[in-house]
Amino acid sequence: MIGQKGYPPVHGGIEKHVAELVARMAPSGLEITIYSRPHYSDADGPTTLAGVDVRRLASLPTKHFDAISHTVACTFDAVRRGYDILHYHALGPGLLAGAPRWIGRRRTVVTVHGLDWQREKWGRVARGILRLGEHAAARLPDRTIVVSRALQAHFRDRHGAETVCIPNGITEPVLRPPRLMTGIGVRAPYILFVGRLVPEKGCHLLTEAYAALPEDLRARFPLVIAGDAGFTERYVERLRATAGDGVTFTGFVHGELLDELYTNAALVVLPSTLEGLSIALLEGMSYGKCCLVSDIPPNQEAGGDCVPFFPSGDAQSLARAMADLLGDPDARERFGAAAKARVLATYSWNRAAEATLDVYRALAPR
Repeated sequence: MIGQKGYPPVHGGIEKHVAELVARMAPSGLEITIYSRPHYSDADGPTTLAGVDVRRLASLPTKHFDAISHTVACTFDAVRRGYDILHYHALGPGLLAGAPRWIGRRRTVVTVHGLDWQREKWGRVARGILRLGEHAAARLPDRTIVVSRALQAHFRDRHGAETVCIPNGITEPVLRPPRLMTGIGVRAPYILFVGRLVPEKGCHLLTEAYAALPEDLRARFPLVIAGDAGFTERYVERLRATAGDGVTFTGFVHGELLDELYTNAALVVLPSTLEGLSIALLEGMSYGKCCLVSDIPPNQEAGGDCVPFFPSGDAQSLARAMADLLGDPDARERFGAAAKARVLATYSWNRAAEATLDVYRALAPR
C-alpha cells in the first residue's frame, strides 16, 4: 500500500480506508506492507502492527513534494523487494502506477478517493499535475478502483475507462457517554463538524452560517470543529480568527474522543464542496445522527433520502436549514434513525475488503 500518510492512521480518510481494509485482509493469509511517512506516525514505532509490515521511508515534507517524493521512494523500494501487487492510493501517487509494470513487471492497482485536482488548496501547476494523475489512474494501472458510483461515472464519461467501484465502509458505532470531551471544554448539546480544515470541506461556510443563527440557538448549541490543517495553515488561521464566540476547535481527534463527539452531538454538519465518498458522513449516519450535508453527488449517493441537504456553497441556505433542524428535535431523530439503518445496511468494510481481495486474486491468481 503506497500513498497514505501514516499507519496507524491519525489523519485523513485515505488513512482510515487503508487501515480498515488491511485489518480485514491480513487474516486471509495475504502478506501486506504499508509504506508510512515518519512525520505522520511514530518514526521509531514497531515494524509489524496487527499482522501488517510497516516500512517508514522519508519524504520531502512540504505541501507540494511530500506525497510524490514519498511515492517515488516507496515505488523503487517495493519493486526491489519483489511484491506481487503495488496498490496506490489517490491521484498523485497514481502517477507512478506504470513504473512497476514497466521496470519490474509488477501488477498495480490505483484507488481513486476523489478528484484531488479540484481541491482549492492547489495552485495552477499542482492542479495540472493532479489532472495528469487522473489520466494516469485511468490508463496506467492493471485495475482502477473508485470509492463511489459518482466517480465511476466520471471515469467512464471522461476517459472511457471501466473501473471497479468499492465504496468506503463503516463499522458498528461505539456509543460513549461524555468523559474525555469534557476535558477539552465540550458539553452537549452541540453542532459537530469532523474533517480536515481545508477549503473544500467548507468549514468557512459553516462558521459563516453559524454566525447568522439567532442568538438563542447559538447560546444553546455551540459549534465544535474537530480537525486541523492539511498544509493549509493560513486558511486555518483565518478560520480561527473569524469564527467568533461559541466555536471550539479541538484539533485532530480519533479513537474514544471521536466516539464521544459523535455520540453526544445534536447535529452533524458537513458542508463539503468536494468529496469522493465521505467517511465522516458515513460515521455520523452510523451513530444515528441527523447529518446536514451539501447536495454534491457523492453526499446524495451516501445519504439518499435519509439526510437533509442544502445547496453546496450557499451559507445562507445552510444557516436556514440549521435553524430549522435545531428547532425540531423530532425531525433530527427521524433523520438520524433512517440514516443509521441505511448506512449499516449499505456500507461495510468487510465487503470492501473482500471486493479488494477479489481484485488482487484476479491479478495474481497464485
